[in-house]
Amino acid sequence: MILKAPFPWFGGKSRVAALAWQALGEVRNYVEPFAGSLAVLLARPHAPGTETVNDKDAYLANFWRALRHDPEAVAAWADWPVSEPDLHARHLWLRGQADFRERMLTDPDFYDAKIAGWWVWGQCAWIGSGWCAIGGRTHGKRPRPALGSAGQGINRQLPHLGDAGRGERILAYLLSLAARLHAVRVACGPWHRVCGPSVTFRHGLTGVFLDPPYSDAERERNLYATDDGSVSAKARDWALANGGSPKLRIILCGYEGEHAMPPDWTCVPWKAQGGYGSRGKGRARANAGRERLWLSSHCLPVEAAAVPA
Repeated sequence: MILKAPFPWFGGKSRVAALAWQALGEVRNYVEPFAGSLAVLLARPHAPGTETVNDKDAYLANFWRALRHDPEAVAAWADWPVSEPDLHARHLWLRGQADFRERMLTDPDFYDAKIAGWWVWGQCAWIGSGWCAIGGRTHGKRPRPALGSAGQGINRQLPHLGDAGRGERILAYLLSLAARLHAVRVACGPWHRVCGPSVTFRHGLTGVFLDPPYSDAERERNLYATDDGSVSAKARDWALANGGSPKLRIILCGYEGEHAMPPDWTCVPWKAQGGYGSRGKGRARANAGRERLWLSSHCLPVEAAAVPA
């Protein structure tokens, strides 16, 4: 079974995951500072070594951490039919959990299975951006839930389960994800906290997959809940400062023209299925063809056949 996140995620890299692993190879240590849907980690084609993932979004990091530790409880809280009143009530309740967000940022062992289950249920039902975003409104509108053909929420979104998946089938899938994540360290905080020597090359040859939010000029405003638009440039600066190390194989993601990289970096164009970074359907389709990976000089060669067209 090919494992995928049980929720939709803007900018996911599932189409390019195989290419990424060609470039990284069978590294001893792997780090994803911007976890998102974990598309690359979940597609790893060989046995994992040391693995660390991180996200500043407390709700997202909590989901992966809670899933790793208590998938049964997460599945129980996530199994609920789509309901617009429930969707907005839970949205308000989740946004009000300030103590939870603080504990996620300060306690590396903390998680909340109820919040994880409600968050993933809503992530699958909510239309557009803004789910659990703190401060500000969602473009001045009250989004309607995505009901789909059967109004199944997470049951509809889980890979391979179809519209009829409920209850035990949710649990079975989340258990398989939990098994894959059993040794993965899930951090919550600023991305650079997992990019220091103690997390990277001191564990051996390290692959770092940098998938920062698109820069402010390249994306829809309010698309990301935890970025002010400057993270992309800061991630690029870190990649440039560390790309020459033979102990690191670094992949930086972005749009064509977003990052000016030196000639010893390899630029690989690829085409996404969607294009969520900018407003408007026409521009979104155009952006799908602007996706780029920049590979540091110590990455392995990539076969042309592996590039999604």
